[in-house]
Amino acid sequence: MLQRLQTLARILLALALLAALAGGAVRAQGVDLPTLELRREDGALSLDFSARLQLSRTVEDALQRGVPVYFVSQATVYRSRWYWRDERVARVTRGWRLAYQPLTSTWRVGIGAIVQSFPTLADALAVISSTSGWKLVELSQLDPDSRYYVDFAFRLDTTQLPSPMQIGLTGQTAWQLGVERTLRLE
Repeated sequence: MLQRLQTLARILLALALLAALAGGAVRAQGVDLPTLELRREDGALSLDFSARLQLSRTVEDALQRGVPVYFVSQATVYRSRWYWRDERVARVTRGWRLAYQPLTSTWRVGIGAIVQSFPTLADALAVISSTSGWKLVELSQLDPDSRYYVDFAFRLDTTQLPSPMQIGLTGQTAWQLGVERTLRLE
């Protein structure tokens, strides 16, 4: 019994090491994240990301029936502290609304009050899945002697679906689309 547990522990350790050394693109539920970078520009810390989305058949069917789907990206900047919980310096969120218009056969993407139309789903997803120069925090708010990191998340926001659709979504993998990643600020 002890030998089996030791073997299992070695296998789990090897898998954890492989996952840690993998680097590069991060794969999560329906999302590839090939680009995720922090940059210092124009006196601010900004983020660039590019994701490749693979919608499940269930999500595509809902979209084809005119149900709007919401995507959210969130970045939180933390200052590392050894003596207490890490301090949250800034949190920024960006949301997109994706909907299909059956009468005009167009896909519409809304970012706040701005709405754009696209002829194909792929064109609409390309707008949702990449952002460049997203300002997170002013550099003047960061202490040069402290260490910082950014928690990034991109996901399908099921909380904004119509209420009847939210019933029973817990545990359904078809609606779980997202990725999370942590970046150290050098």
